[in-house]
Amino acid sequence: MSDVNSEITKDVYLVVPAFNEEKTVSQIIEGIAAEGYNVILVNDGSRDKTLDLAIESKRKYPHQIFVVSHVINRGLGAALKTGMVLALEKGAKYIVTFDADGQHEIKDIPKVCKPLADGEADVVIGARPFGDMPLSKSFANYIMNALTLLFYGRKVKDSQSGLRAFTAHAADVINIVSRGYGVSSEFIKEISDKNLRLTEVTITTIYTPETQNKGTDAIVGLRILTKMIIDLFRI
Repeated sequence: MSDVNSEITKDVYLVVPAFNEEKTVSQIIEGIAAEGYNVILVNDGSRDKTLDLAIESKRKYPHQIFVVSHVINRGLGAALKTGMVLALEKGAKYIVTFDADGQHEIKDIPKVCKPLADGEADVVIGARPFGDMPLSKSFANYIMNALTLLFYGRKVKDSQSGLRAFTAHAADVINIVSRGYGVSSEFIKEISDKNLRLTEVTITTIYTPETQNKGTDAIVGLRILTKMIIDLFRI
């Protein structure tokens, strides 16, 4: 199939974790819903107007936008887990994780879903071109890719990408315990441990001051490395 048609879009649920994303949350979730997809917005204890704006967006798309909220900020991993569990409960056939800060292109959703719909993969990662990244981000991501290969034996182009797609089966068997940004590497570990088929497709990334201030940096990388080492000794 050349695209994800309307019969498929109704089976796709976008999990959008959001923490203090009042500048972009409405545009993102309404834009996704306008394309026919279902959206689960996980408000992760935001202290701004994120929740209010998400609820307002839900009124515009009452059958496609679902809003769930953590009372306190629990972290990216916890927000993704909450959203993925809810998507499975609602009968999702495909689950896509999508950042709320505006860095992803909605037009890339069909691109990451296609290998799943074609039966070619269980998990798809949307790989960002590192050459287009700010230097500090690309360096940190190169390091995280190397660490992911070293600790989990899986070579990937972009281990820290926030745009991923899962079949319902893959989402169900993957066990996420990391509460923070370490969830990105944990996904790779679970994919390897559960012998899931993984492929990557190139996506477009939009860089703004907001998106550059988030994601993997040196401090976050050290925290992830520490967790990898702890997990290694648990095995």
